[in-house]
Amino acid sequence: MRPLTEEEAKSLFEKLAKYIGENVKLLLERSDGNYVFRYHKDKVYYVSEDIMKRATNIGRKELISLGTMFGKFSKTEKFKLHITSLDFISSYAKQKVWLKPGAEQQFLYGNNVTKAGLGRISAGTERYDGVVVYNMNDLPLGFGAAAKSTAECKTTDPNTIVVFHQADVGEYLRAESTMS
Repeated sequence: MRPLTEEEAKSLFEKLAKYIGENVKLLLERSDGNYVFRYHKDKVYYVSEDIMKRATNIGRKELISLGTMFGKFSKTEKFKLHITSLDFISSYAKQKVWLKPGAEQQFLYGNNVTKAGLGRISAGTERYDGVVVYNMNDLPLGFGAAAKSTAECKTTDPNTIVVFHQADVGEYLRAESTMS
């Protein structure tokens, strides 16, 4: 477990800023203590400093996981957010999308969201902005990228894709064996 390099940190914070904007600093400076991002085996973990200091007694080979996995780096050094970061992203999200009950299941199966399944969308959402997807009861289901802006959503055809799927809570079941 090691601190992120400058390039890794830049890649991580750019991806997080896409979803939560300036609120990235709120992740690190919380009222319940300081939190840090740490790199271990191509994965980035979000952990409190206290727990991280205690984990220094464990060898790198023996350490499996520590804190919450936020995502991982691909072989080409691109950072991909993981569904396990949804709780933190949803609490600070800038842009939000709510799905109608009939569209929830389709999204949870890994499909994109069409206009017909769109319940509401945050005002000011631009094309390709990072959005957190909720059901109508404000339960976060996943996240994605807006395929259309708020203005375009008002006039588009019902079968047009408005949110590109990136991750959803259904991944816990679909990728159960590879989640570690």
